[in-house]
Amino acid sequence: MKNFRKALSTQDFVITSELFLTPETDSNSIQMQADILRGYVDAILITDNQSGRIHMSTLAAGALLIDAGVDPIVQLSCRNRNRISLLSDLLGCLALGITSISLVRGDRVPDDFQPRPKAIMDVNATELIRIANIMKKDENIAAPGSFFLGGVVTAHAPKPGWPAKNITEKVDAGAQFVFTHTCLDLDILRTYMQRLGETKLLWNCHVVAGIVLLSSEEDARWVSKNRPNVIIPNDIITRLSKAKNPEEEGIEICAEQLQELSKIPSISGAHIIASEKLTNIPVAIAKSGILETNKTS
Repeated sequence: MKNFRKALSTQDFVITSELFLTPETDSNSIQMQADILRGYVDAILITDNQSGRIHMSTLAAGALLIDAGVDPIVQLSCRNRNRISLLSDLLGCLALGITSISLVRGDRVPDDFQPRPKAIMDVNATELIRIANIMKKDENIAAPGSFFLGGVVTAHAPKPGWPAKNITEKVDAGAQFVFTHTCLDLDILRTYMQRLGETKLLWNCHVVAGIVLLSSEEDARWVSKNRPNVIIPNDIITRLSKAKNPEEEGIEICAEQLQELSKIPSISGAHIIASEKLTNIPVAIAKSGILETNKTS
């Protein structure tokens, strides 16, 4: 089984993806998704009630992924949990053999969710990373170095002298990797990575760039409107709108993005989501040639 932490330390470029989880998702569905992605990705992220929608717990999904032969990255959201619940989940991850954990604030519960849940925000993401890092160092709780801790940041184009406050706080708290929110604007990513390099933060933290595999112009506009912190340039939307086969064009765009991301200094890899067809992800990865590059590097 591939391992996310090991891949980041030994490969030039890692690739991760994530599960589609709905209230109807069961063990068979997770096995099917793992079968599609296995061999193409180094790990699979399991988001925690993304967009405030319910599904099975990320710990249960993580255990099922391990059974399916894929390394899980379990996301734990601070929203609507107190620290007792969160610490219990961290201990549960250890018991299940889940070590890669992404700790995030969490998405707002949608207005149509009724009856309304009571809002809880006991700790924020940076505080939770710090707590998990303390647990990681406690030999009475965890094996040394057991947790591999991460978070989420938003790529943008900061000016010279940018203090990088958000990611600095996460790294100081113990984050060893971060995913960026979906960003298909490579110029923004290049500037973001250049500014991060100036802060020396990349000596202690891996950055995995988030991208999305789109299937149509309508798909791109929906993702831009409904997913927080997503950046999709107009030229990509135009390419999809003019394409004779938008789905194939989306695969081509994704392959191109992977190739270009692999050339940006200090980016450790890409995290690919597919807004519609998960089966298109292996096609785009194969088309990019990244797997062959990793084999020969």
